[in-house]
Amino acid sequence: MIFLIYIFLNFLVIALFLYSKLLPYKDRLDKRYLRVFNFCSGIFNPILSFLKGLFKPFTVGRGLQVDMTQVVLLLVLLLILGFFR
Repeated sequence: MIFLIYIFLNFLVIALFLYSKLLPYKDRLDKRYLRVFNFCSGIFNPILSFLKGLFKPFTVGRGLQVDMTQVVLLLVLLLILGFFR
């Protein structure tokens, strides 16, 4: 059972990375990949929306900010993965 949770968490880390990379190009995805993207979006959107209220973007330059919600979610997933290791 713990092994399945570990595999699922690894899937979530990879899915979060791909989600963040494909988000600007979601209108160009094929039907097959759009279904997978929408599934991942259904998982990540509520979590990221909640975190967006807690963590404000971090300014790294003039007019340049980093969205901290994805970074925080990645850190949480990696910490949980370390717990199941």
